[in-house]
Amino acid sequence: FEWEVPEEFNTATYVCDRWAALDGERTAVYAERQDGTSHEYTFGEVEAMANRLANYLADRGVGAGDRVAVNGTQRVENLATHVAAWKLGAISVPLSILLGPEGMGFRLRDSGTVAYVADAVSLDVLRAVRGDCPDLETVLTVGGADPEEGEKRFAEAVEGQSTTFETATTNPDEPAFIIYTSGTTGEPKGVVLPHQSLLGGLPGIVMGGNNLEVREDDVARIAVEWSWIGSLHLGILSALYFGTPVVAHAENEFDPAREYRLIEEYDVTFAGGPATLLRMMMQVPDRDSYDTSSMRMVVQGGESLSAEVAEQVTDTFENAGIHEVYGQTEALLFLSDCSALGLEHRPGKMGKAVPGHEVRIQDPETGEELGPGEVGEIALRYDGDDPMPFIEYWNRPEQTARKVQDGWLRSEDLGTVDEDGWFSFHSRRDDVIISSGYKMGPVEVEETLAGHEAVADAGVIGVPEDTRGEVPKAFVSLVPDAEEHDALREELQSYVKERLAKYEYPRELEFVDELPRTTTGKVRRHDLRDREGLV
Repeated sequence: FEWEVPEEFNTATYVCDRWAALDGERTAVYAERQDGTSHEYTFGEVEAMANRLANYLADRGVGAGDRVAVNGTQRVENLATHVAAWKLGAISVPLSILLGPEGMGFRLRDSGTVAYVADAVSLDVLRAVRGDCPDLETVLTVGGADPEEGEKRFAEAVEGQSTTFETATTNPDEPAFIIYTSGTTGEPKGVVLPHQSLLGGLPGIVMGGNNLEVREDDVARIAVEWSWIGSLHLGILSALYFGTPVVAHAENEFDPAREYRLIEEYDVTFAGGPATLLRMMMQVPDRDSYDTSSMRMVVQGGESLSAEVAEQVTDTFENAGIHEVYGQTEALLFLSDCSALGLEHRPGKMGKAVPGHEVRIQDPETGEELGPGEVGEIALRYDGDDPMPFIEYWNRPEQTARKVQDGWLRSEDLGTVDEDGWFSFHSRRDDVIISSGYKMGPVEVEETLAGHEAVADAGVIGVPEDTRGEVPKAFVSLVPDAEEHDALREELQSYVKERLAKYEYPRELEFVDELPRTTTGKVRRHDLRDREGLV
């Protein structure tokens, strides 16, 4: 395997302009609006919209290196905003619609954002913090909300602008994105990703998503909002790179039944998202009534997928395989299954190293490589020709230096690798629970609890205990028909004890209505620890 990175590379050219030039009528986005109407956007239409916006922003003084924020709602205007930013040589900053005033204000100030294309659902939050964001001069609104002073509708801004724009010449290693970490622990960090990171993620996409076969009739559907690296970068942009249309829905609330309808209506062949969403889809009572025969691959990442859910998924999508992938915001995708290569999904495994990426397990303290079966930190070779990893944390050189040490990017995730090269996730380094000298991660306990018929979801942390130092405590949300009672609590504890090591069962278990989650669907164990007064 060899990397081939051109001397000049701009993401806008490769996900939009070149397809518009080859076939302007080729479908790029099947877009459904909240009111039930839909529109099929071609690459030519997306390019024209992006060019109009780029001209407007240029007139407003936005140029190379400036930061342009955009909400993650699944609207074609938001996709066009990313493309327009790159055409200007600017840096796009995707922001979740779930951010509150503190989170949004921090990101806008920290990035020094000068322009923001904001969805209507985020305007109240934006207006509450805009006075504290001195760099933010341009705000465009999408989603039907009436603009206030200092704001303008997106459609009005681009109206009358030229549909031609000369895309800036950029080097592959110049910044394209600043994507903020979920903030599972501490303050979010702005991860600066270069244009070439798209190329770096493609081998993993071809393995995990396409199973080595990119087809002319492929259609992609990513249910998560377009502010997550796995949805925007690896789901939407990689599909558009190959000329594959994507299905977008502007509704902000996830509806598992709607996903089946979209698959049936648009003949979706590829779908991806975290295990949480797949579990919700498997709870739809009439899921067998939908025609999902077009599906050929389900990909999940961000959290481990239990054997029970994996079996349900393959039973539901009878023509589809299932792959698990692993990466993080700083390094998009470097572990993957690939059944076409004989790497069938194995429960509890994240796959093997993707070609072009060198991965190992190392001692978290010394950085020395560990052997098969030894628990250590997952690390990716940072130096060399690999175009995928991030450039730096925005304005945080010390944290960048801690992340990259001795030529290796430290994932801060603990895992193992077996003698055959299969990697397994163990836990986040700061999530490790040590009880009576035994080290354990919460993921396996969470997955086991989620396998019980009464459990919708679970989160596990370590809490202090006089005798053992720490014991696992589980926070469990139940399916709608289940009732909270002491007998069920004991049943769940026994359920785990019977399936895992005796020391791993949650000695404390609390029922909750819902679990705190990041915008990417991961359990915020930091919030659970805070709830227990442990932060």
